[in-house]
Amino acid sequence: MYKILLLEDDFKMANEIKIFLGNKALHCDIVYDGALFFKNLQIETYDLYILDVNVPTLNGIEVCKRIRKTDKTKPILMLTAYSDVENKIVAFDSGADDYLVKPFHLQELSARVNALLRRSYGAIEDSKPVFTIDDLIIDAVEKKVSRAGREIPLSPKEYKLIELLAAEDGKPVSKQTIAAKVWDINFETGTNTIEVYINYLRNKIDKGFNRPLLHTRPGFGYYLK
Repeated sequence: MYKILLLEDDFKMANEIKIFLGNKALHCDIVYDGALFFKNLQIETYDLYILDVNVPTLNGIEVCKRIRKTDKTKPILMLTAYSDVENKIVAFDSGADDYLVKPFHLQELSARVNALLRRSYGAIEDSKPVFTIDDLIIDAVEKKVSRAGREIPLSPKEYKLIELLAAEDGKPVSKQTIAAKVWDINFETGTNTIEVYINYLRNKIDKGFNRPLLHTRPGFGYYLK
């Protein structure tokens, strides 16, 4: 699985990009300012960078220039609200390989990412986005879930919830994010709907198996691992 580092200070947009790329079998980590970007590079290696131009501390253009001082080949896609030719030239002169103007469709972003990956690393197999957590398999194309070879029937909401958790690659997902992504509503503290559905999932994917995969991290949310 290719790994992408996204520099984007719009939390909502960054999370949408991460989830969308995750469903395309692309791992995406997020940083929200330029300084954190380089701290992340000290502990992780990535195959492609997506850089928003207007971010705190160190903007995307400066980040791109610094990358190119030591890495001339890693593909870089710039995101910006500026569509004029002058800003595009600045981005390309700083070392960007492609340039996408906001607002954009996530499908176009994905297509540009895949084009850059093909250009840099060769042909990308048309693999189905499949999430594997231990012996739990989530097929995002067929919308099917199985564990230890046994198919697990889920309701549409249960499936949407488990796919959201799987796309986060072991990181906790908050109730606020779940409410927005699964139910398209703002989270209300007076309701226990999310806890109810988490229990539904636990009963279906963990009950009868030796190792639980659906976990709660108090104060942070739920995760699969």
